[in-house]
This record gives sequence, structure tokens and C-alpha cells, in this order.
Amino acid sequence: MNTLAARGIVPEPIARQPWEMLIPLVLLTCFGGLVLYSAGGGAWQPFALSHFIRFGVFAIMTAVIASLPRDAVRLLTYPAYTAVLLLLLAVEVVGQVGGGSQRWLEFGPIRIQPSELMKPAVVLAMARFYETLPSGMIGSWRSVLPSGMLIVLPIGLVLLQPDLGTSIAIAFGGVVVMFLAGLPLWWFLTAGGLGVAAIPFIYFFALHDYQRARVTTFLDPESDPLGAGYHIAQSKIAIGSGGIFGKGFNNGTQSHLNYLPEPHTDFVFATMAEEWGLMGGLFVLAMYALILKWGWKVASESRDRFCALLAAGATATIFFYIAINLLMVMGMAPAKGIPLPWMSHGGSSMMTNMICIGLLMMVNRWNREAPRRGLSL
Repeated sequence: MNTLAARGIVPEPIARQPWEMLIPLVLLTCFGGLVLYSAGGGAWQPFALSHFIRFGVFAIMTAVIASLPRDAVRLLTYPAYTAVLLLLLAVEVVGQVGGGSQRWLEFGPIRIQPSELMKPAVVLAMARFYETLPSGMIGSWRSVLPSGMLIVLPIGLVLLQPDLGTSIAIAFGGVVVMFLAGLPLWWFLTAGGLGVAAIPFIYFFALHDYQRARVTTFLDPESDPLGAGYHIAQSKIAIGSGGIFGKGFNNGTQSHLNYLPEPHTDFVFATMAEEWGLMGGLFVLAMYALILKWGWKVASESRDRFCALLAAGATATIFFYIAINLLMVMGMAPAKGIPLPWMSHGGSSMMTNMICIGLLMMVNRWNREAPRRGLSL
């Protein structure tokens, strides 16, 4: 593309875009729209059309984020984090209840889930913190206590909703930034050991009944195939029945006959696999691999600590969505209500992942406009 731009065939502003990520992203979104068309009974409404509209709206938001100057981002990082934290507090006061959880704020026709905004906000705040921390303080309590509070405060508010899956996602992005910032490995090993030791206490005293049921179903999905294990059992049936090439577009039976719960959101991959088979699954995985590879490339080529940690944290956030959803639909992780990026129907998850893409494109532009120096991953 750059060669074509040099020859005057392609305009330079178009040629300099990260097409190695944008093409897989658009293909994945279009494929997701086809799957949602089928999940909607062979109709554009109620899923497929809104999926494309949301992608178009958030694509504009992504372009705006990608154009932000570095100094403005550094200046607004902590105010943005504080604003999202206040939105989480507002959820506890005036938030809307849906599905037994209080997670949303409504402003007329606009409905937002602040916990989704906190995922990239935490990554941004953590990257900013470690940019300003002198390298000599890495390994001291000053490198972990303030950053730990940046993670713990929103997690505490999200757990009140309750939303364990989103809490884990927020923690994952923050911990990845802490690890890549250079904190001692034994700290993470110790924390992991303490976490394992605390599992019995968490299971019996901290989890709600429905959360314990998810864990039990994950460990023994056949124990209640018509109850708590129904979702996973039907998902496995849908994936397995697709074979190599699938049953054909709009010919799925698990989703069309309502055997598969949530075929357009949490279990959209199972809906896809039934109709497109192993080949469809490999295509989806290949598109995700290209997007994540580009994200890591942006992080590794970043010119300083802030850019590198921000890009790595944004990539890790996207990876978390992908990994947990795919493990969940195959029965290898408890059901957590984590949508599949750019395929599931849902505005909140689309917004979060497009913000991460915008942050990555922003850092990519910074890398291109300035000489490389400092930290690389």
C-alpha cells in the first residue's frame, strides 16, 4: 500500500491506515452480521441491521480517538478515569435493573454500561501512572499500591452490581499492564497462590447462588443438563453438529428452533459453527489472530513506556473478550456473559472493543510520527 502511495496510485492518507488490521476487522464484522441475520430468523431485524449501524457509529468514534494528540490524552487520562468511576457510583444510585443486575444508566434514548467503559479507562490510567513512575521505584510498594487502588476501586463498584465477569476483565487489563511495566514476577506468583488458596472462601461466601451454579456446571456440565448445564450442552451440540463445512447459511436448527439460548449474544460462535462448520471457525480465529498480532506489533514498536503499556493493555482487553467467550461456548470456562467482539449483538461490548481499536490506532499514529525510543515489549 505504501508503494502504491509513493507512485501516486493511492492517496497517502488512505495508504497510511493500518489495513492489516482494518481489513480483518471489517471482514469479521460483516461475517458477524451474516450470523446475526440467521440468528434473527433470516431477517435484518432485530439483530443484523443494528449490528452494522453500531459498527458504523463506533467507527466514527474510533477515528476521533485515533486522531487525538498525545499531550491531550496524557492530560485527560485521570479526569476520564474519574468520570467513569463517578458513572459507576451513579449506577448504584439511579442505575437501571435488567436481568437481575443493576448495570446501566439511561439518558433518554441512550443506555450505557459504565463498567464497559472502565475496561479501557483502567488500562489508560495504569499506563499513565507507570509512565510517570521513576524506574528506580519499580519493585517498591509505591509501584503497586497506587496502581492497585486504580484497579480495586472500580472492581468493588462493579461487584456490587453484581458483575463478576466484568470485574475479572477490568482486573485482567490492569494486571497485564502491571506485569509489562516490570513489577517483580514473584509478586504475581504470590498473588496467584493466595488467590488459589482463597478459592474455597470465595466459592462458599463471596459468590451468589447463580455464580456458584455456573462454577458447578463448568466442572460437571452433565450434572444438570436441563437446568444450569443447559446452555453449555446446547452450545456443544450446535458446534459439534456443524462438522467441517456446516449445515449451510440460515440452515441452523439449534438456534432457529430455540434450543440454543442467546444465539445472538453470548453463544453467537455456536450459532456460526453450526451453519459454517470448522471452516467458519478457522476463519473467525484467523481474523482475530491478525487483529491481535497487529495490536502487539503496535505495542512492541512503541516509542516509550506510555505508548507500549497502553497498546499492550488495549490488546489484552480485546484478547480477554475473545478467549473467555470461546472457552465458555466450548464448556472450558464458566458462563460469564462475555460477548464475542464484532460478532455478538450488543452495543456495550462493541463500544469497548472499538475504543481499544481507537487507542491502538492512536498509538500507531504516534509511533509513525515520532522516532522510536524508550521501552519496547
